[in-house]
Amino acid sequence: MTKCLVTGGAGFIGSHIIENLLNLGHEVVCLDNFDAYYSPQLKGKNIEPFMKNARFKLVEGDIRDKALLNQTLDGVEYVFHEAAQAGVRISVEAPMKPHEINATGTLNLLESVLDSDVRKVINASSSSSVYGRVEYLPFDEAHPNQPVSPYGVSKLLAEHYCRVFEELYGLKSVSLRYFTVYGPRMRPDLAINIFTKAALKNEPITIFGDGEKTRDFTYVDDIVRANLVCMEKGSGVYNIGAGNSISINDLARKIIEINESKSEIVYSDSVKGDAEHTLASSEKALKELAWKPEITVEEGLERYAKWMSNSQS
Repeated sequence: MTKCLVTGGAGFIGSHIIENLLNLGHEVVCLDNFDAYYSPQLKGKNIEPFMKNARFKLVEGDIRDKALLNQTLDGVEYVFHEAAQAGVRISVEAPMKPHEINATGTLNLLESVLDSDVRKVINASSSSSVYGRVEYLPFDEAHPNQPVSPYGVSKLLAEHYCRVFEELYGLKSVSLRYFTVYGPRMRPDLAINIFTKAALKNEPITIFGDGEKTRDFTYVDDIVRANLVCMEKGSGVYNIGAGNSISINDLARKIIEINESKSEIVYSDSVKGDAEHTLASSEKALKELAWKPEITVEEGLERYAKWMSNSQS
């Protein structure tokens, strides 16, 4: 039985990683500060099924708390670093917070890990935010990094800290550049959740801008598999994406169709800091991790619609 720490474990992706680690028989410590960026009650609900598991422990606290980290890392062999201040739009309005949590917080974690028995850190990065301006598509890991938001800069800094700590101190790490993750328990402020919720109620679906921005939507189960593979494989940076992109307009239409909804699409002003297009090349992950996506966007949207419908009933 291996002991793992999942930072941000009460969140969307973190809670799925915990669920899978427990199912595999591992011991899991969840560190989360239950930040009010979105409902702490929802986060509590995410991890509620694990609370009676003897191999699960919840530690409520912040990755910027060095003393707490040192205690929490006792006996931990793998760290899944999901804790972050999310939100491109919020970062444009208040740039310091994502820097403090995503960059300085990651540095704080890595320093604490150096004094522990941790074998490897699996760091959750971002794709569209780190790559920023599009030079070519699909993005491969050699694509220039030109973040267009403070959030993107903070996530890129976290990657660099992981790389430097491996080069200088021998701390093994991998950074996974997720491409627009969705699925059960996803953040309520994300497009697929908002669109599906509106579709189920036959309410208007609001798109910011003209809807022609494209995204490579990746189902959470595929993301979790990549994390688990990296316990034993991989070093450096990997794109983890479905390898297919669709426009926000097409996404809304698919959701309306899947849910047999009468919703109409309406448009609002575009938002600063959002990347125009994302599309993953995950060839490096296939070659070095033997990982490839399994869930198509159509299948994923159907799964999500079913989950949301059941959760609201």
